[in-house]
Amino acid sequence: MMNQRQLRKTLSGFYSKKFDTGTDLLTHVVQQIVGHAGIEITGGRVWRLRTAAVAYELVAQVGSIHKIRAHYRIRADRYAMFKRLPKQRTMVLRETDRYLRRRGILRYSATGVGDVVKVRNIPFYQYILSFNTTLNKDQIAPTLDIISIVVSNMLTSLRNERQGTQYKKALDKAREIQQSILPDGALRFHHYEIYGLSVPDKIVGGDFFDYIISDDKDRLSIAIGDAASKGMVSAVQAFYISGAIRMGIGFQTKLISLVHRINLLTHRMFPSERFFTLVIAEFTNDAKGICLYVNAGHPRPIIFHADTRETEVLESTGTIIGPFPEQSFRRESAVLGKGDILLLYTDGLMEAMDAEENQYSEKRLAEDLVALHSRSAEEIAHAIVERVQLYGARGKNHDDKTIVVVKRVVRSSTSTSP
Repeated sequence: MMNQRQLRKTLSGFYSKKFDTGTDLLTHVVQQIVGHAGIEITGGRVWRLRTAAVAYELVAQVGSIHKIRAHYRIRADRYAMFKRLPKQRTMVLRETDRYLRRRGILRYSATGVGDVVKVRNIPFYQYILSFNTTLNKDQIAPTLDIISIVVSNMLTSLRNERQGTQYKKALDKAREIQQSILPDGALRFHHYEIYGLSVPDKIVGGDFFDYIISDDKDRLSIAIGDAASKGMVSAVQAFYISGAIRMGIGFQTKLISLVHRINLLTHRMFPSERFFTLVIAEFTNDAKGICLYVNAGHPRPIIFHADTRETEVLESTGTIIGPFPEQSFRRESAVLGKGDILLLYTDGLMEAMDAEENQYSEKRLAEDLVALHSRSAEEIAHAIVERVQLYGARGKNHDDKTIVVVKRVVRSSTSTSP
């Protein structure tokens, strides 16, 4: 089975702008899911809420399933699962509808997608996707959660893109917001030379980075994140998260507590399909070069070790921020010796594709770091972004690209606020 990040990227690749309605988009996505061997789903149905009738209507059925009559409806207010789904998102239960049971449907795996709307003061999902699979409940439930999040985001993107020119002014404003939260790229902090760079794919992007120096100038926190949304929504989310990080660090909140609180705030403030990934790394003016970090579902940072000319990756210490309020996070540490380099980046770099759909990959980024290690942090950042852009110039997969390079230099330097 795919891991969460692989599944999210695979599903995102099913998105298409050519559809005029959400129903058409969902039918296409379910067809792609059913046809993809790695997802292990053999059939699926799309149900749409008809608010006037207070019922879910079958609008599509795909793959290896027991066929039921077209446009079959189930009363939403009389079917317990429909009422429970907005609270649980995904359910795997025995079928209770008599007609469906006669058709041989004894169990179902269902997940809600789209907006949650109220009909007669009862919340219901705009759409429900139900699937056939040989996986058990524990195996399929996390997969359906990710499907729900990503597909809901697709519906939001489709709705936003249909607004056309009416959305342009909002995007221009979002660009102003995004630019306002990004610090100057260059920073010197004691023994560290740092440079950050963010290149949005469109007018605005979902990436951000930030530097926060403590009042006593002895602690530096570097944050880098990637919001799953696009356009103005992503800029607003990045602005909110960046502000929350700055406030938390300003109150000297411990790293794990900070990320946990940000996760809870994001869960409360944003729909769960608008999640993001995040790394926060902390440095102090110590002789050993210790770096403390939390990685919440973000691409793995890479360290180049000058003494061995080898690279090391830093694993995730928690899952994505937003959808899962009870998620716990770990703090880990790494050591940067003299001449060592830490590379923080968003997935737009390693997942850039050439014309044959080959990804740039984490491996190539590590090789770039080895090849460029003698250069300054600024030169390394610009060189890697240029290599990635050239590699993906003829590819179809384009995304925001953000990079922060931290190099431990031999000489000491006083810190400078970003």
